[in-house]
Amino acid sequence: MSHVSTVKEYFRRIDREFPAELFVEDFQFFFPKFGIGRGLEALMELGRGIQPTRLRTVHHVDDLLYIEQGNFVAAEGTTEGTSSDNVEWCGGRTPGGRFCSIFEFNEAGLIKRMHVYLDPDYTGADTARFLWPHRTAVEW
Repeated sequence: MSHVSTVKEYFRRIDREFPAELFVEDFQFFFPKFGIGRGLEALMELGRGIQPTRLRTVHHVDDLLYIEQGNFVAAEGTTEGTSSDNVEWCGGRTPGGRFCSIFEFNEAGLIKRMHVYLDPDYTGADTARFLWPHRTAVEW
């Protein structure tokens, strides 16, 4: 399986389950506001923190952009979902929902590092820190 194929498999499954067999046991990950974590237990801790804020998240798998360079794959795309307070977001139409993830693979083709870059304020609720609140032509 190519590295891009592995990343595609990850995104096809991640909204319903974590595909642990695609990762080394002590994989490293990064998520904004969480920082660096290692392994499944730390990832579950991240999930427990996110879970109360979101009811539903869907990655737009068919629209992802993949760039492969050696043992690295970058995946850029969008998500949509509903927060726990029933606010919907959709990347490209709302402030939140765009992301980029960088995956690094080991020699056996397993993911050893996954860093996720996004704004964890999916619904744009943190308006007090928007630096351009009066922009007239906003395109998300």
